[in-house]
Amino acid sequence: MTKLERLARSEGLPVEEMLTQAFFDGKCPAICMNEGCNYTTNMEPDQSRGFCEVCGTNTVKSCLVLAKIE
Repeated sequence: MTKLERLARSEGLPVEEMLTQAFFDGKCPAICMNEGCNYTTNMEPDQSRGFCEVCGTNTVKSCLVLAKIE
């Protein structure tokens, strides 16, 4: 399962619906990209180096960045 799919599952939505909602919101779902960490939060749509509260690294990406939309 990709990080994008894992993030959609955590949101309880299909990937396409999550991306559509995120495109129109000021904040959108984001996930840590470190292997073994699946911390999720909401961040700005263009976030590609957000802070992970679990890992303590700047590895959180928004779903729009993951899908290469933003």
